[in-house]
Order: sequence, then structure tokens, then C-alpha cells
Amino acid sequence: MNDKIRASRVRVLAPDGAQLGVMDLRDAVKAAKSVGLTLVEVAGNVDPPVCQIVDYGKWRYDQSKRKKNKDKTTTKMKEVKFRVRTEEHDYNIKMGRLEEFLDAGHKVRVQLQFRGRENAHKELGVEVLKRVKEDVKQMGHCDQEPRIAGRAVNMVLSPLPKGQRKRRFKLIHGDLIDPDEDYEDDDEDYEDDDHHEDDEHDSSDDD
Repeated sequence: MNDKIRASRVRVLAPDGAQLGVMDLRDAVKAAKSVGLTLVEVAGNVDPPVCQIVDYGKWRYDQSKRKKNKDKTTTKMKEVKFRVRTEEHDYNIKMGRLEEFLDAGHKVRVQLQFRGRENAHKELGVEVLKRVKEDVKQMGHCDQEPRIAGRAVNMVLSPLPKGQRKRRFKLIHGDLIDPDEDYEDDDEDYEDDDHHEDDEHDSSDDD
């Protein structure tokens, strides 16, 4: 701030954000002090650096408040569950739900649980999740490839940038996109890719 700014010339913004133009640092500092305010560098990675004339105490408070709000923001992990023998109609519904989560900017954990004799052919579950990955590639990318964990296989997807998303199942099966009857709308704070199987999630299970 003020004379501690290293650049010799800076682009100056008024307290309300209006541009005052490029000027020598000495003149910019003088302009700030003339109205009892402080010149603060707000963007140092451009040429010339951008500085703003501010009430320093209020500016520091606003910056601190923004940081706290940012720290409170958590990523939500949604979940959609499949079975080895999920029927096509149910598959379309679940894929529509998965697309909804991705389109809302959520990460999605895709889980397939094995039952009985299915545990002897876990490669079939991996194939189902590979199909899911391929079918949703226009909406999300795979953060965690299908991975067997006990009696389940898991995969984690993240949404593509908003401008790149293209919903497939909503367009083709629009009339089918309804929540499953046992769908629970609970959120889970996402910490990492390894979660306990008994956690409560948003799910679209068809038990």
C-alpha cells in the first residue's frame, strides 16, 4: 500500500471502482492521501499493476469477511447407485438424476453394490460403471476411475465447465426424469474420495 507498492506506474481506481487512468505511483499516492484514503494494490500480476484508493480499515474488513465466507464454502458430494442388473428404464432415470447433479455443479459418487452371487463376478459391476462414464462424458469427467472396494465398486465424477455441458438423457428421455420413490434429498460435505459406505448421501437407489 502507498509507498510500499513497488511499481513506478500504476492504473488507479477510485473508491467506487471508476478508472482514473495510469499515473506515476507518487501522484497516485498523493491523490489518495489528499482525500484521507489509502492506495492499495489490488491486482499485481498485470502491467501496470492495478491499485485502488480505499478506506483501508473498511477494505481490510471486507477482505477478511470474504475470506471467511470462502472458507465456509464446501463442495457437496452427491451419490447415485446402480445394480449389476439395473433395467434400462431405471438406468435412464438414474442417468438423468446424475446429469442433474452435475449440471448443478456437484461432484457425484457413482456406486454399484454387489448382491449374493454377483460378488463372484465383480468385473460386471466395473463394466456398468464404465458404461456410465461413457454415457455422461458430455457432462462430467472422471476424478476416480471405477474401483472395487469390498462389496461395491465406486467412481467419482466432476462436472465439466458450464459452457461445455450437454445433457443427453434429459433430451432423449425427458418424460422419464423423475426421482425414485426412495430418493432422499440429503447433502454430504465432500472431503475426499474415500467415504464410509454407511454415510448418508443423496441417492437414487432402487432397492
